Amino acid sequence: MLALVPLANRAPTYARLVWALVRDERMPMARKAMLGGAFGYLVLGRDLVPDDIPILGGLDDLVVLAVALDLFVEGVDDAVLDEHLGILEIDRAAFDADIARLRRLLPGPIRRSVRRLPGLIGAAGEALQHSGLGPRLRAWITSDSASVAKEGSLA
Repeated sequence: MLALVPLANRAPTYARLVWALVRDERMPMARKAMLGGAFGYLVLGRDLVPDDIPILGGLDDLVVLAVALDLFVEGVDDAVLDEHLGILEIDRAAFDADIARLRRLLPGPIRRSVRRLPGLIGAAGEALQHSGLGPRLRAWITSDSASVAKEGSLA
């Protein structure tokens, strides 16, 4: 945990970096979705390890966030990353050192397993897009909503 102290000082700057990268249309959607899923995990409050358990209760949240941030940043094209680091005046060497520090804290088996997620999310999105299911699902939801509204006005 002491290894994270230097990172905590730069957390607001790194939060601005992540936000800028999320808004950048050059970022892969699968990476954005994975990061969104991690933040959803943190916000929902449903934990793998309940927060009531001392130390371990908060550690799972930290690991989820760290893995998601690591994989998100790993998916950034170097030119895009350099551009945003320059705009925010973040030293590239310090950034790389902080990412290396973060990676050393993450359990290897978890990190290796989770590295597959962006590819799986991307593949699922492509399959959904090519299946034609998206427009049919949208039409079904719209028609179902319209029929429910119509039934409600009849009552």
